[in-house]
Amino acid sequence: MTPLPQRVIRALDRFNAAHPWDHNAHYHRWILRQLPKRYDCALDVGCGSGDLARRLAVRAHEVQAIDSDPVIVSRAQQLTPPVTPVTFTVADALTGIPARSYDVITCVATLHHLPFTEALGVFGRHLAPGGTLVVLGLCRAQTAADYLLGGVAAPLNAVTGLLKNRGRREPCRPVSMTALTRPADMTFAEIADGAREALPGVRLRRRLFWRYTLVWRRPFASGA
Repeated sequence: MTPLPQRVIRALDRFNAAHPWDHNAHYHRWILRQLPKRYDCALDVGCGSGDLARRLAVRAHEVQAIDSDPVIVSRAQQLTPPVTPVTFTVADALTGIPARSYDVITCVATLHHLPFTEALGVFGRHLAPGGTLVVLGLCRAQTAADYLLGGVAAPLNAVTGLLKNRGRREPCRPVSMTALTRPADMTFAEIADGAREALPGVRLRRRLFWRYTLVWRRPFASGA
């Protein structure tokens, strides 16, 4: 199976610009289903405008949310009610994580901006024993399976964009979509190989809308 022709891709880009919706937020409920009902402390890496961090805070005593973009962090702070137990910080994902262990770590559409295996190692070291890491990431299409999922996602993407923008005179671009972006350069196979080396026992799956998911639970120490 071959990639979509460039003219089709350009047409899809024009359609998406006219009917925008947040592909990452689409998976927030799935992410929450991978997590415990309650946990003490969570970390959201690459928090953007803070949508997921605010949802994590419903179950948490404390949420640390970091992003390297000061503009989007400022916007996240503005959007978050003062009583919400979330602390937003401008920080580097490799060196700026607040020093403590976390019961939950999430990372949405951010890992492809970072050195892959190094970042997974950092996340793993900050995760408490028994804690859960959930990643929603982007990968570069390469295989027939990738292009098949992309072909299935294209019409679903259009229908979803139409439904989410129904009744609006002008397209409404979600605040969460104003963060800095870049294309992914790793294939799913490369991601899977690197993740399994860095985090033995990790679970990965291709997803619709040009995404993949990664879930890892840090084992308890032997004899614990």
